[in-house]
Amino acid sequence: MALLGAVTAAAAPQHGLSAFGELKYPADFKHFDWVNPDAPKGGRFSTNGGKTFDTFNGFILKGDAAQGLGLQFDSLMAAAGDEPDSVYALVARDADVAADRMSVTFRMRPEARFADGSALTADDVVFSFDTLKTKGHPAYRFQLEGVAKAEALDPHTVRYIFQGNLVRDLPMVVAALPILSKAYYTAKDFTVTTLEPPLGSGPYKIADFKAGTFITYKRREDYWGKDLPVNRGRYNFDEIRFEYYRDRTAELLSLKGGNFDFREEFTSRDWATAYDIQAVKEGRLKLDTLPDKSPSGAQGFFINTRRAKFQDIRVRQALDLAFDFEFTNKNLFFAHYKRSVSFFENSDMKAVGKPTPEELALLEPFKADLPKEVYGDAYVPPISDGSGSDRKLLGEAHRLLVAAGYTLAGGKRVDAKGAQFEIEFMSSDATSERLLGPYVKNLNALGINATIRTIDAAQYERRVKSFDFDIMIQRFVMSLVPGVELKNYFASATAEVEGSRNLAGIRSKVIDTLIEKVTAARSRAELIAATRAMDRVVRAGHYWVPHWYKASHTIAYWDKFSRPAKKPDFARGVIDSWWYDAVKAAKLQK
Repeated sequence: MALLGAVTAAAAPQHGLSAFGELKYPADFKHFDWVNPDAPKGGRFSTNGGKTFDTFNGFILKGDAAQGLGLQFDSLMAAAGDEPDSVYALVARDADVAADRMSVTFRMRPEARFADGSALTADDVVFSFDTLKTKGHPAYRFQLEGVAKAEALDPHTVRYIFQGNLVRDLPMVVAALPILSKAYYTAKDFTVTTLEPPLGSGPYKIADFKAGTFITYKRREDYWGKDLPVNRGRYNFDEIRFEYYRDRTAELLSLKGGNFDFREEFTSRDWATAYDIQAVKEGRLKLDTLPDKSPSGAQGFFINTRRAKFQDIRVRQALDLAFDFEFTNKNLFFAHYKRSVSFFENSDMKAVGKPTPEELALLEPFKADLPKEVYGDAYVPPISDGSGSDRKLLGEAHRLLVAAGYTLAGGKRVDAKGAQFEIEFMSSDATSERLLGPYVKNLNALGINATIRTIDAAQYERRVKSFDFDIMIQRFVMSLVPGVELKNYFASATAEVEGSRNLAGIRSKVIDTLIEKVTAARSRAELIAATRAMDRVVRAGHYWVPHWYKASHTIAYWDKFSRPAKKPDFARGVIDSWWYDAVKAAKLQK
């Protein structure tokens, strides 16, 4: 296949697309390696869905979208799951990337249909692109900035035209966009929240729901694409149901009571202590750890630098010093985690040690604009003595705060006008207080009036989208081939765009330039050098207080399912490839 990163003399239609290198699967592949192509269909799979939902329109900024909505929508191509940067033919039969890489043409399958039996055509694809880019969530606008237009060449051929220099990933980006029905969404107001089940073309449709309580999807027997290679052995459950609980403790109790089937456990204390029950000892409720080779992403306390009190980097450094990870991990998390230090943790894109010559080549032009620390060892948070209040680190934090103009007066940390330094931690989960308590205690010891405010999920989402917070906990998962989506997290242009993921309000011309270097990389080696250089600069800016990670999924489920011998390297693969095992389920009833 022609590489997208190099100019080729001619382009030819391909059954898949890849950012770098050859595709793993040949044109005549029958199914992905991580599925059982003969998996039986049937049964129900139920899992937790979150705290609430109030809309089935997951394409816009408004509302709290229900889980699983993507099960209803096909795309031109589908990700492999065991490759970092490849997609394969789904609605599209093949794709033809132009030799100059400035356009891609998809030839579509005439048999593709929406759930109501209507044909899925190039007009629907063009409509979907136009609608998502102009009316969809801001993330679509950032992602599609380099796509000038989509045009229908005939009923089953669509071409995307690109603009600018950052076009490497755009063929894969547009190939993965959900396809909307033009007829359906022309008759609806796309910009509003709604609990009317949408019309899609995917393997499932909404069968039943109660807002904020549950949603059930039913497998479509008439799904047009069920026998395609990308779908064979997948989507095996007749029903998929998401149960909603506003409290995670109640959710866990409900799982143990057999009210739903599967839960991924994100609380280390519960994983270590809450499953010591008879059903686990008897093997009826299974506990497993699934390895994960995906970047573990960036979880931490994100500091809102839009607020004046956080604009001095020394203040942000002090906040980092006050968080005692070693104490937290040992006493709250049963030593379950490793400390995150990078925005690309658990990947080869993470900056380590001193810059390589390739990284230095990217960083040298900005030497006058960057702290000298960027050119030394990549920043990592200090290791505490694990006491919960390391006097040495708190003393260093005190000195930084004084240097930033915040002195102590009567035990209170005050600015030049005598106003006390205050920090509010925003949360929508009461269990966060357990995590925040020791951190707040250290901040109070520094004279900062640190408080925790727990609010309902809907208000929390509104405040996150409008950046109405001091510090909040968030986790971002970076892709295996980062590109234009980095703008949504780190670019100056997104700092004031409501709904963007630039929670810290980062505005840096250097970071903007390095994002372009990442997006323009023409090989994996170039990509690694650029992401590591960017990682160094963002970490040196102290925009967050990093948390922790584990390179695995810890799951609990009732023993009524079977699964393939291997999982995809870069996906959980549970709903995709597991199947209901009637024999196991019958044993549970005895």
